[in-house]
Amino acid sequence: MFSEELTISVDGLGKKYDIYAKPADRLKQMILPRVGRTMGLHGLKYHEEFWALRDVTFNVQRGETVGIIGRNGSGKSTLLQMICGTLHPTEGNIRTSGRIAALLELGAGFNPEFTGEENVYLSGLLYGIPEKELRKRFDSILTFADIGDFIEQPVKTYSSGMYVRLAFSIAAHVDADALVIDEALSVGDIRFTQKCMRFLRDFQKKGTLLFVSHDTTAVTNLCNRAIWLDRGRKILDGPTKEVVEQYLAEQHAADRASIGQSVALKPSVRTSDEIKELPMPIHGEQLAYGSTDTVVVQAKTINAVDVNNKTKVFEFDPDRAGNQFGTGAAAITNVSLASNEGEASQLFLGGELVSLSIEAEVFKPLEAPIFGFYIKDRLGQRLFGDNTYLAYSEQPVVADTGRRLRATFTFRMPVLPSADYSIDVALANGSQADHTQQHWIHDALTFRANDCVTPCHGLIGIPMHSIKIQQLGS
Repeated sequence: MFSEELTISVDGLGKKYDIYAKPADRLKQMILPRVGRTMGLHGLKYHEEFWALRDVTFNVQRGETVGIIGRNGSGKSTLLQMICGTLHPTEGNIRTSGRIAALLELGAGFNPEFTGEENVYLSGLLYGIPEKELRKRFDSILTFADIGDFIEQPVKTYSSGMYVRLAFSIAAHVDADALVIDEALSVGDIRFTQKCMRFLRDFQKKGTLLFVSHDTTAVTNLCNRAIWLDRGRKILDGPTKEVVEQYLAEQHAADRASIGQSVALKPSVRTSDEIKELPMPIHGEQLAYGSTDTVVVQAKTINAVDVNNKTKVFEFDPDRAGNQFGTGAAAITNVSLASNEGEASQLFLGGELVSLSIEAEVFKPLEAPIFGFYIKDRLGQRLFGDNTYLAYSEQPVVADTGRRLRATFTFRMPVLPSADYSIDVALANGSQADHTQQHWIHDALTFRANDCVTPCHGLIGIPMHSIKIQQLGS
């Protein structure tokens, strides 16, 4: 029975395709089995059966965010197409509730000969939005997509990024109860990706989200539950962290197996308390763990120049920054990232000391201004950040009307995996627990990390002071 608390219900779902070795077999399959049955011959078959999806069952609660993961060919896109009604299942049932908006593979849903504007109305009408209402929303759709005069051009002339911009903008304006996204965020520049991620986080508060991606970091960041598909079958369904960790472990094992190496998968059985009690090495201390015979085989001191992360910073441009908000009692006028000596630079190696400066102009008195920042990856995950509150909590800086302020944060630039990043900056007034944002700028600075010559594992890499290999006595 389909509950009112469910948005999507999938029961025993399967999709079969008939694979023919040559075109003539297709004709044989249409004629010869029928002829054979009249002659008492049964089971004549001139094709192979391929099940893209088989025996998949799950429910998605209203307001839930579910990630679908799996390698290529696992059936993820097939599943989404059947949920959205663009593909019919061979077996099983699907039930949905409310309006479902979809961002499937690039090219789905638009008529390439129509202009962007015509496709806006075509898509909106297919979603059940009256033309009169679409006219009211058109300007907002165009602003969100930010493709300018290309809205009057046929979409077949669009780049992949422009295509996704328009498709996402339409989906964001159809008042959907559920949103289905299939790798759509893998295309597009960092600013639009950040805008999409902010929309998705707002949408999660009121709607149901089904998100497919090969980017397990994005799935972990967005979803509270994940479903792992492999070769058309459901392997695991549960909390995102657990599913993703097992999936990545399995993929690593499969990758090693392809080159003849065996990797045993052994889930941890230690409790959190046991992990806390494990001995932690202290910097500079030699640990023998049961032996007093400790030999240093290799020790290397690593300098910042050895890291060579090549992080390029793009200049602050208030006209090209992301979304902004605040009371307007003060305005951030400049943001820059410089070397610790104060020299403005667009290229950092990773590991060196840098200074992030935020300048602002005060229009109304501020009793306790607080500057802050976040550094984010392309999906909007906050990697790290800080603010000035604790440093000035005992004696706040009072800023009168007309004053100019500058906050400077000095830190060691981490080693970053090759990708795009951005910096949010903000100026608030008040305390850590109770404050009002005067000016917040999303994506005030963007930068790109390239050519990382050291292994960059995780979201950020910490520059090592030294690395040692020790041979322990038996």
